[in-house]
Amino acid sequence: MNVPGAGKAKRIALEIVGWVLVVAGIAGLVLPGPGLLMIAAGLVILSQEYEWAEKRVEPIKRRALQGAAEGVETNLRVAISVVFALGLMACGVLWILNPPEPGWWPLPSWLWLPGGPPTGVTQVASAFIALGLIVWSFRRYRVKGEKPPE
Repeated sequence: MNVPGAGKAKRIALEIVGWVLVVAGIAGLVLPGPGLLMIAAGLVILSQEYEWAEKRVEPIKRRALQGAAEGVETNLRVAISVVFALGLMACGVLWILNPPEPGWWPLPSWLWLPGGPPTGVTQVASAFIALGLIVWSFRRYRVKGEKPPE
């Protein structure tokens, strides 16, 4: 069964998803989250429609894989990455629990755990993604001994 306009609706939906991933990835470069990974995923989706996006996928993918390999080059880097991911997870749990503002808090009340539980959920999700990427990178580049792209 061929639904009229289904192809156009699919194209628009893919474009929206692609652009949302690119914008979220740009935010993820400075906020907690896998920024390069989201940008790469967004560009892969957009590359189905746009030649300019297709040209940018490979360099970003190459840089993301190089970063993944560099992140697990030494045991110290792996340990630091795991500690930061667990710290991010702990902060997310704190945000989810949303305890009252402590008496020692010197800033205005609205700056205590801004965003509340939704922010905590994204932090915990980002921590799980980070831990998954650390394990993936470790297995790929340390256990299997693959070389990152040049």
